[in-house]
Amino acid sequence: MTLQDDADDRKYRAPALEKGLDVLELLASHGGAMTPSQMSSVLGRSVSELFRMIQVLEFRGYIEQSATGYKLTDRLFTLGLAQAPVKSLTEAALPYMRSLAEATRQSCHLVVLSEDQIVVIARVEGPGDLGFSVRIGYRRSAIEATSGLMLYGYASPHARAALTDRLTKAYGAQRVARFVKAAEAAAREGHVERASDFVKGVTDLVAPILGADGAVATLISPYIQQTPPTCDMQTAAAHLRQAAAAISADLGAVPQV
Repeated sequence: MTLQDDADDRKYRAPALEKGLDVLELLASHGGAMTPSQMSSVLGRSVSELFRMIQVLEFRGYIEQSATGYKLTDRLFTLGLAQAPVKSLTEAALPYMRSLAEATRQSCHLVVLSEDQIVVIARVEGPGDLGFSVRIGYRRSAIEATSGLMLYGYASPHARAALTDRLTKAYGAQRVARFVKAAEAAAREGHVERASDFVKGVTDLVAPILGADGAVATLISPYIQQTPPTCDMQTAAAHLRQAAAAISADLGAVPQV
């Protein structure tokens, strides 16, 4: 979110539109519900200025009321998925994801980077009665996510620099330095197998999906040991890497040397 300065010398302005965008960007960055008073305080606008805009955004389905205030709906996310590059990625990935879920009996997720967060844009459930998955649209800071290691480790120099800058502002140089070291090690391995740090008993298996300019996404399977055993973790990881490589090939990735 960017608050416009009075000295802004742009040729054209649309104040009402900018108020609406300010509200959407604030709710996205905040990550939770906010009351009109809270929005007013952060944005430096009166509640009466924002009231009509909030009502319109709610009517159009971009925000909704909850017990603690207004929050974003999935409408913006749905619009983003309709873009051709994202649609092509999901269309290329889904057949392999279905085969992967069938072979491993585990769920799998397609994850992309959005500024400094990872976002789940597609999911295929495992075919059994038992499994673990997260909802489409799930977000988490890249620095806290296993997928973040792959997305940073295989990113282009420009994308790395931008992500480093964002993360440093939010988490500080020391924590980012540790993250960068871990991401570079993960990239050398070509995949990640790491115990989930927020769900006990789940191991994140992650492999990069590569485009011509580095990682465009990751394929992640939150592996859980089932009884009786179905597919062991090492076999599941191998299937995951093969699926990620096949998707990369379909997307026209340049082989990584």
